[in-house]
This record gives sequence, structure tokens and C-alpha cells, in this order.
Amino acid sequence: MKKVLFIDRDGTLVIEPPIDFQLDSLEKLEFYPGVFQWLSRIAKEFDYELVMVTNQDGLGTDSFPEDTFWPAQNKIIQAFKNEGVEFSKILIDKSFPEDNAPTRKPRTGLLNKYIHGNYDLKNSFVIGDRATDIELAKNLGSKGIYMNSEGSDYAILNTTSWEDIYNYLKAIPRTATVVRKTNETDIQVDINLDGSGKSNISTGLGFFDHMLEQISKHGNIDLFVKVDGDLEIDEHHTIEDVAITFGEAFIEALGSKRGIERYGFLLPMDDCLAQVAIDFGGRPWLVWEPEFKREMIGEMPTEMFMHFFKSFSDASKCNLNIKAEGDNEHHKIESIFKAFAKAIKMAVSKTNNFSIPSTKGSL
Repeated sequence: MKKVLFIDRDGTLVIEPPIDFQLDSLEKLEFYPGVFQWLSRIAKEFDYELVMVTNQDGLGTDSFPEDTFWPAQNKIIQAFKNEGVEFSKILIDKSFPEDNAPTRKPRTGLLNKYIHGNYDLKNSFVIGDRATDIELAKNLGSKGIYMNSEGSDYAILNTTSWEDIYNYLKAIPRTATVVRKTNETDIQVDINLDGSGKSNISTGLGFFDHMLEQISKHGNIDLFVKVDGDLEIDEHHTIEDVAITFGEAFIEALGSKRGIERYGFLLPMDDCLAQVAIDFGGRPWLVWEPEFKREMIGEMPTEMFMHFFKSFSDASKCNLNIKAEGDNEHHKIESIFKAFAKAIKMAVSKTNNFSIPSTKGSL
């Protein structure tokens, strides 16, 4: 789902004229300090759609003729475009406060596309300098950034600095929560790709828990997995559905994959050598070459190892090429999971190139 920055105009992108509060001439136009430098970096580096949402009291009436509004407005839009900042939508409410129009902030009438569309409003932000902007964030179920020295208890950040906003957004980890409920399993997976390797895993299969812990620890991923599965039948549904849910959480946390390394590989372990190559390129594929001489390792059938990685590949739309050699079957599969974790860690690591890592322009 897409995330959005709903950005107010006057007092946030430009200085609001202090006497009549109307930006109705080019002479009154003054941009907010630092806005070009930091908003352009936000647009370049992060996965947010930018939407301008502004109340313009009585626009089009005698008190605020449109021909006095558009020269400054067009100048604003072009100036931001010149700095790499483009707004996907510019939403303007023209009513007066006493009209109580459903389209006027903090009401949400202008934003139905985002309320009913494929948008992650919970992890979106409203940025503005008035209490109505923070109230709009509440009404959308989004977070508020209040650009006002007075501060707001609801706002996630109170500041008058665009640099602070950039630094706050940059520090937000890549996380996802996915719940999968079927007649066979009830699963929740929480991941933090920018975590520290913490895990809390309960699948009902001790050896499977141990393998998932390897992914968390060696991939430096925070991982929470809770499963209620039909183990009274067998292990198949639990292992398969965890892999699907884990893969779906991965693809959600990665977003557009802008700025990631994309590829990863490796791992020796005692008598074993495991090689796992991964590509989060948007196409699922699995090459599986390990062979196991035992039917079970712990409570896990060895035939389910390939099924786990195939299900993950399908759900996360990644290529996986897995090889392993060695004599100890426990070491062999553990080395595969550790190598898988290391490959993931490399592939999802951030670079200083904030483009999509593909000549196609999308993954």
C-alpha cells in the first residue's frame, strides 16, 4: 500500500502573509526556510506520495479573486518541480469556515480517494502549522507533524524545521505486520528489516522455531511469529503458511525497493557449505539442489525445507538459488537458513543510491 505525506501550503511550504493571511501576489511569496533542501531529499529518498491540501478561504469570491491566487500558486508548484518535488494531487478547498463544508480541513471530503483506495493511512502523515492539520491527521487515522512552536499532544513530531522532519522520516524503520487466517492456520508475522536480530517465535515446531531464529539473528531482522496451526494433522500447513506470511510481510516492508542492494549471497558451517543467492527482483523462482538422507530433522520433514523456500519465493517475489553440501543433516539445513539470513541482510541493506535498482525503473 502507498504511504502519503498530506502537506499544508501556507505556513508550511510558504510563509503565510501575517496581515490578511492571503497569498494573492508574487510580492507576498516567501518560501519556508529549508523547505527546498529537505523536502527534495524526502521526495528523492523516501517512499511517500506527496499531496498538497490547503484551505483558501473564499477563493473565487470578491474577497479573493482567482486571478490573484494563481500566479503565486503556479510559481510555487514550478519552484518545487525545479527541485525535484512534484505533488501527485493539489487539493484546494475554497469555502469559508462558517460554511462547514465537508471538504474543508479538518474534514476529509477532499480525501476520499485516499480513504477508500489502496493507501496505508496509518503510516502516512499530515504536515501543517495549524490545529486543523493535526485534527485532519486524527480524522484520517494518520500521524501528525505540527509545524508550530506551540506544539500538540497528538502530533508525533512538533517542530518548525524541515530538517527535523527529514531526520524523523529517515529514522522510521521498514516494518510490516501480516495476518493470515485459514481453516488450517492462524498466523501473525511482524518484521522489522532495520532491527537488531530480536525474535519471539512460536510455531509449535521446535526445530522450525530454531531455523526462523537463525533468520532473525543472522539477518539482523526483528521477527515475531505466532502460529496456531493444525499440527494434529501434520506439519505441512504450518510450515507452508508461515513461509507465505513471512514472504508477504517482506514485500510489504520493502515497499518500492528504492535504494536497496537487491542481491545477496553465501556460508560455511563446520562440515557444510551452503550457498544462497537471492534477488528481490519482483519475479519468483527457486533453484533447490540440497539433498537430505534423513526423512525428519527434529519435528520437520526434510521435504518441507524446499517447500518453505518455494513458498517464501512466491510470496515475496524473489529469486532463490540454494545449494548445500556436507555430511551432518542438522548442520546442512542450519547452514542453509543462516546463509539465507545473510543473503537477506545483504539484499535489503540500504545504499546511498536512492533509485530503483533496476534499468526497468520498477521491481
